[in-house]
Amino acid sequence: MINRIRGKSPIKTPIQPKINATVVLVRPPSFPPSPPPARGSLTNSTEILPESATNSPQSPFYGKISVELVRRRTPRSGLGGVGQWRVPESTPGPTAAAATDATAHPRGWVRPALLWAGFAAVHAALAWLCFASTGWPLGDVERSYLGWATDAVTGGGVVGISAPFVYPILAILPMLAALAFGPGLYSLTWLGLVTLLDAVAFAVLLGPGRDPRARLAAAWWLGFLLLLGPIAVGRIDAITVPLAILAVLVLRSRPVWGTMLLTLAAWIKIWPAAVIAALFLVSRKRWPVAAAAAGTSLGIVVIALFLGSGLNVFSFVSEQTNRGIQIESPVAGLWMWQAALKIPGNYIYYDQQILTYQVIGTGTQVAIAVMTPLLLACIAAVLLLGWQANEAGASWPRLFPPLVLALVLTLILVNKVGSPQFTAWLAAPVILGLVLRGRAWRLPAVLALAVAALTQLVYPHLYDWLIVADPLLVLVLSLRNLLEVILLGWAVREVHASGARSEHPEHDLVPPTPNLKE
Repeated sequence: MINRIRGKSPIKTPIQPKINATVVLVRPPSFPPSPPPARGSLTNSTEILPESATNSPQSPFYGKISVELVRRRTPRSGLGGVGQWRVPESTPGPTAAAATDATAHPRGWVRPALLWAGFAAVHAALAWLCFASTGWPLGDVERSYLGWATDAVTGGGVVGISAPFVYPILAILPMLAALAFGPGLYSLTWLGLVTLLDAVAFAVLLGPGRDPRARLAAAWWLGFLLLLGPIAVGRIDAITVPLAILAVLVLRSRPVWGTMLLTLAAWIKIWPAAVIAALFLVSRKRWPVAAAAAGTSLGIVVIALFLGSGLNVFSFVSEQTNRGIQIESPVAGLWMWQAALKIPGNYIYYDQQILTYQVIGTGTQVAIAVMTPLLLACIAAVLLLGWQANEAGASWPRLFPPLVLALVLTLILVNKVGSPQFTAWLAAPVILGLVLRGRAWRLPAVLALAVAALTQLVYPHLYDWLIVADPLLVLVLSLRNLLEVILLGWAVREVHASGARSEHPEHDLVPPTPNLKE
């Protein structure tokens, strides 16, 4: 049954919560108004205007909306927001779309064909930067990844199986795949593999190309990649980012399959585990999600043990725990500024085992010991905040994206390892937020672009200045880290506010209402 009421109805009758709201334009009936409806009933005396009358700015009805209530059974498989009023993204008509989100007006420059042309241009530019930039952006690929892959195929041993590995064990698979056309083409094959994975995620994000929010999210991703520069494709993280984007786009409809994909990505680089933790917290299918993650992980470990890995399959945990303070990490700023100001006892050195620059000074050993427990405590605090918001009735679109963003930023900021490629992790939660919430995610989207641009400025272009603690580059790096702190503050506030909004529904365009007996 479809009932229509005008925008400000005097009806105080309780209504079933499982109702979806669609915004439409209506004209009052041409006959005299009828008496107020009896309590417990809804009026249906409205008339739909022709499209020409609603689209014309000269029309007296232009920009005036009322609400069409559509009673429909809500699937029980939803992960969040079930039983609340919402304005569907597919609401027809330009005026209705403007009432919900300005992103509903597709721009010409975000047409699918142009976006795919931009995709090709951006990845060609990134490939060129990988070879043309100073600082050796493909250093890890051409030195470490190629060496590990060559050893594996020539009988020199497989890291993670016969020797400890700094990454989770599945990271060796893309490194081996890039060897398909020989060592001479290893770098090009690696870039081709990354581009292929990005293309798959890009295609799923765009879909048929009719969703304006998806188009804008795709355009944002291209800008983010270009601003982040060659580091966006020149590290193992470039394999996990498109996998995580694919997973978050399907999680709401297929949480188990999305969890399995995230688990595979986490066994390449650990950060997608943050998305799994957020999903377990907010999903109504949390136990199937947990079973999918545990089952996938168990299968990987069993196969590794069968191949003779022993405890090497878990070696990435100890390898990361024993690392020093990397110069790009936020906590390193305490000693980087002392080194920049030439305060004695603080200096930068190159770790030959980890192959990265680290800082040492008074108190760094204490920081090394404290940072891992502090990271775990901060993750627990963010999860607790998300649990409280979920218990307060926060909807999936309002809670899940900022919770994922907060967890990812916690992994970046409360970390003694501050590699520039960590910035690439921001793509998945920001894209999810743009797809689900549109303009509400303008601020984090802009902040993430600024973080990406400053990251590329530091690495690879001016990295030689940073390793000598040049004050200007230390300032740029500190500004980048400060923007990440601001972004984390925004995400934490949104997580908290998602629960508060559920308690104060007047903030929504069409608020939730109580039950109505049919």
